[in-house]
Amino acid sequence: MPRAPGDLGYHPQVPPGERLRVLLVEDDEGDAFLVGELLAETNSMIDLVVATSLSEARQRVTGVDCVLLDLGLPDAQGLDGLRRVLEMASGAAVCVLTGRTDEHLGIVAVAEGAQDYLVKGQVDGVLLTRALRYAVERKRADENARRLREVELRQAESARLERGLLPQPLMSTDQVTVNTFYRPGRHAALIGGDFYDVVQTRPDRVDLIVGDVCGHGVDEAALGVELRVAWRALVLAGVPDDEVLPALEQVLMSERRLQEIFATVATVRLDLDANRATVRLAGHPPPLLLAGGGVEPVPAPGGLLLGVRPRPPVAYDLEFDTDDWSLLMYTDGLIEGRVGDSDERLDVPGLSDLLDEPDSRAVPLPELPAWLVGRAEQINGGPLADDVAMLLVSRGGGR
Repeated sequence: MPRAPGDLGYHPQVPPGERLRVLLVEDDEGDAFLVGELLAETNSMIDLVVATSLSEARQRVTGVDCVLLDLGLPDAQGLDGLRRVLEMASGAAVCVLTGRTDEHLGIVAVAEGAQDYLVKGQVDGVLLTRALRYAVERKRADENARRLREVELRQAESARLERGLLPQPLMSTDQVTVNTFYRPGRHAALIGGDFYDVVQTRPDRVDLIVGDVCGHGVDEAALGVELRVAWRALVLAGVPDDEVLPALEQVLMSERRLQEIFATVATVRLDLDANRATVRLAGHPPPLLLAGGGVEPVPAPGGLLLGVRPRPPVAYDLEFDTDDWSLLMYTDGLIEGRVGDSDERLDVPGLSDLLDEPDSRAVPLPELPAWLVGRAEQINGGPLADDVAMLLVSRGGGR
């Protein structure tokens, strides 16, 4: 028959929860026995291990959830013992159980890292059990918060590094403007396998590149950065135009982790004085020319993918008939979305039609790349799955 509170032999119950392993560091056998009795009377599911010194505790601390520490030990006194326990049992909660009633000492002990400060003779079984369980939960919460903070710091550091890997167009002329758009397809990433860059090497010359490394992982993103940096270095070094992409292909083939990895690239060299461009394609979708109120793909030869079989792309010379034009360079992530529920892709003709829409003509040029992505997603019925990179270079009115 259950006993009521106040009856002789009544032992209060504490919700058992999970089984805990507690190390009691106590050199007084009587106090150690009392602690064991207090825990036993509450059916607390706590396994108690006793050590009579810090040196013995060091041998038994592995795998414990909590250390219950007396501040007066043969080999440690006061807060020195607490600091040494905190160091040896960094993953466990620590509670101080001492005969000292010094409130200031308790505050200092908690400030040093203890989860609680208990005074002998002022705790019963229920209070002791709750204090131990609460200490373990607080320690776990603190550890989870610390790990979360570490993850957040690493993510912030990674984000800063990724932002630093994005290109800063190197251009001083005001004869043309360049508007960019970049969005990786990889979740929560800032950079993907697509890349772009803009470099002005002379007052009358601007070089542009848009490229796409096959794949969506971190390795592909890193390779895309390597290719972009290599291209910029080759252009700034004055390497002849016909040799830039073959050299870039050598970088790709030496840095890729698998033989199956390839890249597509489109480059444009603008001659501002002559008002013309030289376009080279290596398996990449052609730029779109916006001029005279119309839109048409630049009819440059498609060329081979970089990394498949070394072969320099054929240069295509584009003469601008007006001083008001734009060239849109983009990666295939923009045009691979589906058209409604069909299997048809947006593709180059569909993108040309979007740019020919009356609504697109009302969009300011700096906002046009983002507008195109929005329309492509609207037609696709959801977000685009692949990375998207765009360069929109414009002269005069731009259309």
